[in-house]
Amino acid sequence: MKIYVDGDSCSVKKEIFKVAGRYKLKVIVVANQYLNVPLDINIQMEVVSEGFDAADDWIADNISEGDILVTSDLLLADRAVKKKARVVGQKGNELDEENIGSALAGREISAHLRNLGDTKGGPSAMTKADRSKFLGKLDQVIQSLKRG
Repeated sequence: MKIYVDGDSCSVKKEIFKVAGRYKLKVIVVANQYLNVPLDINIQMEVVSEGFDAADDWIADNISEGDILVTSDLLLADRAVKKKARVVGQKGNELDEENIGSALAGREISAHLRNLGDTKGGPSAMTKADRSKFLGKLDQVIQSLKRG
């Protein structure tokens, strides 16, 4: 079991490192540029080319069943779910075969509304409650996979 992190926009890396350290799990942070990660044998920084979706493609090519992905990218989440990986959003929501379709549909509707000029802001800012929910969900997913 490995934890893959869509690193470019991830705001919960510290939380991931904390939980992964407790379970001694390997964490792979994937990004288009080097990001500061702790010096730890179980934490790997994978820098990919700057091509469009290069980080997503690298993750999708390497993730497998029983791994965990932390991302807010719904298209990448869908690719990981199809490979039987577990996907946790930064605010503690898990995406799976049952809910990824409606999440993608909501994404399309939002994009359509933006194209029509309905420009509401992006996602709300992270709160302490969001971070707490994320920690709980990540721990729950790890426990579930360990019981397997």
